[in-house]
Amino acid sequence: MSSPLPVTVIGLGPMGQAMTRAFLAAGHPVTVWNRTPSRADPLVDAGAALAATAAEAVAASRLVVVSLTDYEAMYDVLAHATAALAGTTIANLSSDTPDRTREAAAWAGEHGASFLTGGVMVPAPMVGTEEAYIYVSGPREVLTTHRATLERIGTLRYLGDDPGLAQLMYQAHLDVFLTALSGLAHATALVGTAGVKASDFVPEVMETLAGVPAMLSTGESVGEQIDARSYPGTLSTAAMMGATASHILTASESAGIESGLPRAVKAHYDRALADGHGGDNWTSIVEGIRAP
Repeated sequence: MSSPLPVTVIGLGPMGQAMTRAFLAAGHPVTVWNRTPSRADPLVDAGAALAATAAEAVAASRLVVVSLTDYEAMYDVLAHATAALAGTTIANLSSDTPDRTREAAAWAGEHGASFLTGGVMVPAPMVGTEEAYIYVSGPREVLTTHRATLERIGTLRYLGDDPGLAQLMYQAHLDVFLTALSGLAHATALVGTAGVKASDFVPEVMETLAGVPAMLSTGESVGEQIDARSYPGTLSTAAMMGATASHILTASESAGIESGLPRAVKAHYDRALADGHGGDNWTSIVEGIRAP
């Protein structure tokens, strides 16, 4: 059985620290670097080696895992380490847009490095657990070389050669997540205008959130309808949902709270009705979203 391979982690925010600990726990020699060196102190105590420069960190391993704010931060950090990039694989697990990801893959190639893109789909405390998973894209042969190491932090779900695919999937998941959080905050503000405490309301609305998966799986699946571009009417027609969206907007305006979110939701149903989807399932709003 081969020994665990060396790995470098650049960026020691909560996610970078969690990944470093997962690699260390699996026996990998880990070199770390961060713009604020003191963040590495507990990791060094746990067995990691702190590089003095980003170039030194890159030179320490053939696999360089990057966990920074965005891709611009990667360019800033690696600008003085380009000579050390040849022959390495950069696994960038930072967040940015798919197009910037593709540009970064080309930039890495110009410096002789391979490039993998990843989106870690769990919070930092879950990294390295059985529940952790990561969307990955880039050259399959490069992923094959480093799969065993990267799977120390989570199960890999490979999407294809296009380096932008993993980033697109990551952003799509966060689209759902952030919109749900904004909806929760807006609803809490709405009932708060009547004196309802958030501590009383949030546990109540969790029942609604928990019921969403069951609603989405009733009959033909949402995904199947959208793929087929066929939206057979159910009790949740675009007309009915649109009426509800209108009521929420009116209630928000009457209560004097910010109404941008319910206005945007209502606009989706207004468009569906205008396009003749009033009797179709609510999933028909995707047509208007696809062609604004």
